[in-house]
Amino acid sequence: MTEDHSHQIEETLPPRPVSPVRVAVVQLDPQVGVDRRETNLERAVRFATRAVEGGADLVVLPELASTGYSFETRAEAYAHAEPVPGGETVTAWEAFAREHGVYVVTGLAERDGPRLYDTAILVGPDGYIGRYRKTHLWYREKLWFTPGDEGYPVFDTPIGRIGLLICWDIWFPEVPRLLAQQGADIICSVNNWVWTPPPLFDETGKCMATYLTMTAAHVNNVFIAAADRVGAERGARFLGCSVIAGTNGWPLGAVAGPEEEEILFADVDLVSARSAPIWNELNDLIRDRRTDLYDTMLGYRGGSALPR
Repeated sequence: MTEDHSHQIEETLPPRPVSPVRVAVVQLDPQVGVDRRETNLERAVRFATRAVEGGADLVVLPELASTGYSFETRAEAYAHAEPVPGGETVTAWEAFAREHGVYVVTGLAERDGPRLYDTAILVGPDGYIGRYRKTHLWYREKLWFTPGDEGYPVFDTPIGRIGLLICWDIWFPEVPRLLAQQGADIICSVNNWVWTPPPLFDETGKCMATYLTMTAAHVNNVFIAAADRVGAERGARFLGCSVIAGTNGWPLGAVAGPEEEEILFADVDLVSARSAPIWNELNDLIRDRRTDLYDTMLGYRGGSALPR
């Protein structure tokens, strides 16, 4: 084989992954009740163990996965809550992540003095990494939770940069945009998508939240792993339809159904999200943004962004 021919073959091969990661999204049915917290956690750990046995490096579980969702009073919500870090749920997931050498994102009710937060945590093989407190509260969440005030953090890890959002946040395009602008390679979205006015699903079985997730991935050139819950709880119904969206927005594999507990997997090169989102010789997703106009119209004050 000539040197020129060898070089030509090399150029046609797909690029070797820089950060190959198997992402797993766990769709569960946790139930509210202080007496059910231990069972909720045990079942979540069982599903996460199945995900690890399937090769997962990053496992994403739903919002409030350890407590259930439909609190009836602030006192009940408070009884379900725990400190972050240091609480029972965080400690259990730290131990799980260390044992299996994986990263885990899950949702819980956080207690910080008299305040309660709807929180997502990230843990890894070295323990607790960080948290995100939900900033957009849905319906009766406003009666017991305090809106998060710590912004939209992106956490550097050995597998890539991980951002977090929670449920209703995906309806606000600023949230995934801010996470992407801070250099997130993947956004882990923990959710309790509730039934909304019909139609709930289209002919493909997807709900609106699925499309919002796909759209956010597409317009921000970022992976999004969205874990929702299923089932019914105190009259509330949940939509399922968990999804792992690629940087082009399309699902990486099947979208989960509306009723079954299940696990979705996707193999990605996580840092490929850092590729410049240039769609043709004239359009660049980042450079085409008219921040000069947005600042005036929306009151934005700018901010620094990590290079993609």
